[in-house]
Amino acid sequence: MAAAVRLLLLIPLLILSYLTPSLATGEDIPLLDFKDSLNNSSALDSTWLKGTHPCRNKWKGIECDAKDNDNVSGLLLIGLGLSGVSEEMDIESLGKLDRLRFLSLENNSFTGRIPEFNRLTSLRSLFIAGNQFSGEIPQDYFNNMGSLKKLEIARNMFSGTIPDSLGKLDNLVELFLERNEFSGAMPLIAQNSLQTINLSFNKLHGEIPQSMSKFGAQSFEGNPDLCGPIISKPCRPQDTSINAPPSGEKGNGSNASGSSTKWVILGIVVAVLLVTIFFNKTKKNDQSFRVLGKDNLDEIVQVHTPSSHKRSMSSSRKRGNYAGLGSHSSRRGSLNGKSTDLIMVNEENGIFGLQDLMKAAAEVLGSGGLGSAYKAIMSNGVSVVVKRFRDMNKLNKDAFDTEVRRLGRIRHRNILPPLAYHYRKEEKLLVSEFVPKGSLMFLLHGDRGLSHAELTWPTRLKIIKGVARGMGFLHTEFANYELPHGNLKSSNILLSSNYEPLLTDYALYSLISNTHSVQALFSYKCPEAVLYQQLSPMNDVYCLGIVILEIMTGKYPSQYLNNHKGGTDVVQWIKQAISDDRVSELIDPEIATMKDSIGKMENMLYIGASCTENDHEKRIEMREAIRKIEEIQV
Repeated sequence: MAAAVRLLLLIPLLILSYLTPSLATGEDIPLLDFKDSLNNSSALDSTWLKGTHPCRNKWKGIECDAKDNDNVSGLLLIGLGLSGVSEEMDIESLGKLDRLRFLSLENNSFTGRIPEFNRLTSLRSLFIAGNQFSGEIPQDYFNNMGSLKKLEIARNMFSGTIPDSLGKLDNLVELFLERNEFSGAMPLIAQNSLQTINLSFNKLHGEIPQSMSKFGAQSFEGNPDLCGPIISKPCRPQDTSINAPPSGEKGNGSNASGSSTKWVILGIVVAVLLVTIFFNKTKKNDQSFRVLGKDNLDEIVQVHTPSSHKRSMSSSRKRGNYAGLGSHSSRRGSLNGKSTDLIMVNEENGIFGLQDLMKAAAEVLGSGGLGSAYKAIMSNGVSVVVKRFRDMNKLNKDAFDTEVRRLGRIRHRNILPPLAYHYRKEEKLLVSEFVPKGSLMFLLHGDRGLSHAELTWPTRLKIIKGVARGMGFLHTEFANYELPHGNLKSSNILLSSNYEPLLTDYALYSLISNTHSVQALFSYKCPEAVLYQQLSPMNDVYCLGIVILEIMTGKYPSQYLNNHKGGTDVVQWIKQAISDDRVSELIDPEIATMKDSIGKMENMLYIGASCTENDHEKRIEMREAIRKIEEIQV
């Protein structure tokens, strides 16, 4: 009898011991199999542990279903130093994740041909930009990926023609193929669902179909052999028949005509060269400098941009030998032999300046907490912004060079990397690409007319998600920094032509003198920084929350102002609204008319409130904030 009782008591324990492992398995096994197929996955070792639950134990880079938190819905393995060969990647294991809808392997070091992601037929978003994938993509690769809404394979080394099957994805909304080596004629990708496309900086040729005109000229730049009304470049007969047989296969008369044409062209080229040489000699004393703008009548910003054949050049002018800046503090004479060139750290937009260096008059864009900004159009057609800083002496020249070059290597769709810098003890120049649409702050507050009306709820959600993804990348790339961004605010969020946000003025804390940091960086406005001078990545979370509340309410935050006189205290406003159960009243009237989305807008306001919790220990973490933001759909 006693034995029977003991057996009955043991049965529940045996059942529990049998069931417990099953609670931890399921989706962990396929994920671990995928991890094991990679060459380098050490960034996942600390959290991807066998016998634990990917969702409940918060595995790194794992997103879980909003309705059923036990199912993996997304892999956000962005910028983690992962590597592997595509042929060895265990995509079949990922296919066992029934709820997987979002896969991002951006900014890692994967190589080989495109993996068999097309086996994941339920994917809605696929991001593999910023790797080293190469080779041709089969024409029928995307045939079975009808659920795909967002695809980004930019900044790889893909070649061959763009797959026709992309034009058959009826749900595709965003497509980014830029900065690869795709060649051949322009494909027809113009389904009604498609809102954004970027085919820039490839090797495409021929006429751009008129049906793709809605995407604008910027989507096709960097393909010199493209033509058509969309890019204001007329097509010649050979452009529309570029795949025709060589002219040498025609009759003798054709050969003679072609030969005479070549001699005429050669004569024109020689004449142009002679004129250019003569012109250059007459301009000899003015070639080495470019004027970028003025702070006032006595002060001129000048940048020396090297030619494509000579990266280092020293010159002198009446204002002295300083080729980087003319200022009240500039000295005559040499600079102790130190280089005064503009140092390129990112040449994707070309090297500034051709052999015939011309002056480039500048437009003063304004002054901010960190310094003054100027716009200039270089002679190669690239528009740039030059920011000058006078309080960047925390590091010596070599350390400064290392830091800025690291920033120049960044490749992320929501980060604007610097293109070049100029170093001088008294002040520094940082040069970046000019973004025509301007800052989020301007669109929200600078013009309450047409520009503000463009900021619909879907557009604002897109901006918030882009900002969050950019911050996620920075918090991975600069995980060891006290302030991975340090100065996130709406004026430092630029918007591309399709409202993709680009973060600027990030990771500068290590460069700026401590005294100036307190005055210039918005992260110092966080409660813990104001009260205790405490800096941590949680400061960036607070700043993200301010941006979210600003976007959702349309109000200018008083937190941006040093004296808080003016603007709206959005943090106190949202706290009071939550307490009074009237959160919906805070939504910008411009978007509040979308009644079906009010609940989603309220959820975004709650996320903003969680990010701006005064006690940083109670504040939501960046990773969790990004996860919650990604869950919200239009």
